[in-house]
Amino acid sequence: MRRIFNFSAGPAILPVPVLEEASRGVLEIGGSGMSILEVSHRGKHYDAIHAEAQANLLQVLGLSPDAYAVALLGGGASLQFTMLPMNFLEAGQTADYVDTGEWSAKALKEAKRYGTAHVAGTSKETNYDRIPKQLAFSGPGARYAHITTNNTIEGTQWHALPDVGGVPLTADMSSDIFAVRRDFSRFGLFYAGAQKNAGPAGVTMVVVRRDFLETAKADLPPMLSYKVQTEKESLFNTPPVFAIYVLNLVLKWVTGEGGIAGMEARNRDKAAILYNALDAAPDFYQPTVADKADRSLMNVTWRLADESLTEEFMAEAKKREMDGLKGHRNVGGFRASIYNAFPLEGVQALAEFLKDFARRKG
Repeated sequence: MRRIFNFSAGPAILPVPVLEEASRGVLEIGGSGMSILEVSHRGKHYDAIHAEAQANLLQVLGLSPDAYAVALLGGGASLQFTMLPMNFLEAGQTADYVDTGEWSAKALKEAKRYGTAHVAGTSKETNYDRIPKQLAFSGPGARYAHITTNNTIEGTQWHALPDVGGVPLTADMSSDIFAVRRDFSRFGLFYAGAQKNAGPAGVTMVVVRRDFLETAKADLPPMLSYKVQTEKESLFNTPPVFAIYVLNLVLKWVTGEGGIAGMEARNRDKAAILYNALDAAPDFYQPTVADKADRSLMNVTWRLADESLTEEFMAEAKKREMDGLKGHRNVGGFRASIYNAFPLEGVQALAEFLKDFARRKG
């Protein structure tokens, strides 16, 4: 099996042991004589996988099933931008949003359809090059507060959670779930599309505190109701079976690699290697995050001081079997996504390339 260094932001790299096990499951699962792609979502062969995935998710996060419920849904984080306010916000009520990038701005836009979405902080005026430090939350009357823990496009990350008082804290964790240690019990609800750091495209994890869930609206279309989806154990309709199966394999892999603490230690080492290489040539490379304290461990972003070298850089990277380094179409530049499954040797190879290219072209 040929493996290049895949720096794509999502769908992104998966652990090789997970791919190997999943390939076997595509042929046959659990002695059933059927592929995981063929088994009934209500049959015994899948039922055990489904229950295990929910249990493993809470275990990896250090949360109790008595306190938190899980929904494994389709639609990506983009659907959660709508489902969150649809379930918890209505006219006359306020929710606080911290605007730190393109995805948080989209979440904010959707919330405005249902009630008052108050911008508690933003870095839009500086092109989202930092996590805002001046935050003004609405106070105890707010329905909830929302952050995007890692900004995939802009390369910033929350390394300390904001103090929102007693208001339920909610978050989009799509690109750094399982990557850094957090006190997940501080959240009323968080969600994550799996395709960046936790599995294949097709399943979105929603973890909601049960006391917060009790306050959700009850008169919603069942497919869009957190109450219905959690009561039905995400089996109200056919779930994304294969994506949940692979997610469960990733959860087992994370556990075997030392859990979130083990992931974070490796992620910090990998990110440091790349940032050190970029910072060693300040007249050649321009990291796009203004405050080093806000730099993402998942998505390293930069530009070339001489942008005429962009195509040459990309061509050389491709020859070195590095893919996915082009920055998001809305911001340009370069981006190296180095999620949990990304190997250390790939980060080292990119760092050496960065140093070599700057020596030859600087």
